[in-house]
Amino acid sequence: MTLIVINPNASDRVTAGIDAAVAPLRAWGSEIRCLTLPEGPPGIESQQQADLTIAPMLRLAAAQTDATGYVIACFGDPGLHALRDQTDQPVVGIQEAAVMTALTLGQRFGVIAILPASIPRHLRAFGAMGVTNRLAGDRALGLGVADLADADRTVAAMVATGRRLRDDDGADVLIMGCAGMAQYRAHLETECGLPVVEPCQAGVAMALGQIALGLRGKRHVE
Repeated sequence: MTLIVINPNASDRVTAGIDAAVAPLRAWGSEIRCLTLPEGPPGIESQQQADLTIAPMLRLAAAQTDATGYVIACFGDPGLHALRDQTDQPVVGIQEAAVMTALTLGQRFGVIAILPASIPRHLRAFGAMGVTNRLAGDRALGLGVADLADADRTVAAMVATGRRLRDDDGADVLIMGCAGMAQYRAHLETECGLPVVEPCQAGVAMALGQIALGLRGKRHVE
């Protein structure tokens, strides 16, 4: 069992953070291999950047001949349905997995986005999933992906945003809306007093479950 986790941006730092976040799930006995997409942008902060990663990501996925499943580790799930067309192995997007996990932990979820420009694509995805009636709010930190490396600045912004989602919007579960936020999950939970879903962990847990149960994508019949 080899689960391939693809970070569609070109940041090895973000990939290392993803790898650390999902490390506890290796106790289940699976190989989890986290890959960086060299052709990707430094950080995915717009719909255009997300869409431009799809073709090279599909090529990278196809090259992993030992894969028994895939996780797309970008909140926005670029290329999710294209990769599902390419393979009948389980393919999980971290945004979709995070929302589905959050719905089991609370009634109304709040999303901590990176930049305001990220929010419209989140809302389109939530609309397509049919979960907007469970969305409390989607608020941006005003920080780009690269800025998330500044721990003090990021933690302060995330806690303030999480509390606004809790107190002003009525969220009772929070979703971290970027793969680069993983290291701050425990602190955010403590400071906000709410369950916090880290999307890469949610995506990997879901994919490993599907692989273990032998669930596969729909085969195309000619």
